[in-house]
Amino acid sequence: MAKTLDLRNTDDPRDMVHACVQTLVEGGVVALPTDTVYGLAASALSETAVERLFEIKGRDETTPLAISVPSREAAEDFHCKLSPLARRLSQRCWPGPLTLVVPCNSPYSAAKQLPPNVQERIRGEHDCLGFRVIDNRVIAQIHRYLAAPLLLTSANVTGQEPATTADQVLTQFGNSIPLLLDDGPTRYGGASTVARVLGNRMEILREGVIERAAMNQFVKPVIALVCTGNTCRSPMAEMLMREQLTKKLGCEDSVRVISAGVAAGAGSGASPQSVEVMGRRGLDLTGHSSRPLDESVMNVADLVLTMTRGHRAAILAAWPNMHDRVFTLRRDGGDISDPVGLPVETYEACAEQIDRELAAWIEALDEDFFPHTE
Repeated sequence: MAKTLDLRNTDDPRDMVHACVQTLVEGGVVALPTDTVYGLAASALSETAVERLFEIKGRDETTPLAISVPSREAAEDFHCKLSPLARRLSQRCWPGPLTLVVPCNSPYSAAKQLPPNVQERIRGEHDCLGFRVIDNRVIAQIHRYLAAPLLLTSANVTGQEPATTADQVLTQFGNSIPLLLDDGPTRYGGASTVARVLGNRMEILREGVIERAAMNQFVKPVIALVCTGNTCRSPMAEMLMREQLTKKLGCEDSVRVISAGVAAGAGSGASPQSVEVMGRRGLDLTGHSSRPLDESVMNVADLVLTMTRGHRAAILAAWPNMHDRVFTLRRDGGDISDPVGLPVETYEACAEQIDRELAAWIEALDEDFFPHTE
């Protein structure tokens, strides 16, 4: 019978984590909790453990195992081709209940360092590998102490429902595994969603905790237009960008467009001149409500276009890791002058300049920026 360690009965689970890691290093299969269901885990360096995992589960040998890694950066150690769409999903869904399946055929991949039989057990169609970054404290600690990647499959005999409690694991595998970590019922109580991303195409291979409708929202790129107060330039840019993207893509909601201000308060309307100029173009800006540029914007933005060099500098001072996503709207690096307090004709000229620069940006965006779903 499997030795069961109850994580709920200790304030410091390190001894239990060490016991788990020791079992994995010695070539054992361990049952442990994830955020979705209980999993059967093996060290990627142990051919014996991986074969044992397939044996006790009755798993089809052509069905690859998932690779649990501590972060997106760890997945990139495998030299996977993370397209803009795959990167977007990883940013929005990890850590969490998504198995992301991506191409990974580089000769420099960390997968090439694994035993040959293990390589066969993790590779799927199109030379893809499936990765998870699990939102679970115990898994995070195991990754800290285990030198090898962790290979996972759900804790159920093939054809049965995945286990969401330790008792369900014991019923199916109590006599087949040496160790079980019990952390009570899993958070989500259901399987992860499995999505394969090839370039700018996403195919949902299994709908799980994250429903298809939510996945279709997660794949949408987010473009943020930024000025100072979010009442003149950036609101006009937001409306004009939406109009141009609708014409290019043939629908209104393929891309999420937002605007914000580096020194904006929340809840102010657009300036009367901006409303008038947009109205002349058949665009309604009366419902605009200003918002400050903050983490809620920067955490989701795939592309940030600023009205001036100063705006860009201010953003990068606060979010230096965004240097590859923040640019001035003017592609020559110049500024879009602030029309605040000037006649409506100045606003009209500003809108025309913004419209031209937006057109150049949209033309320059790579096709992979825009997602296709299946």
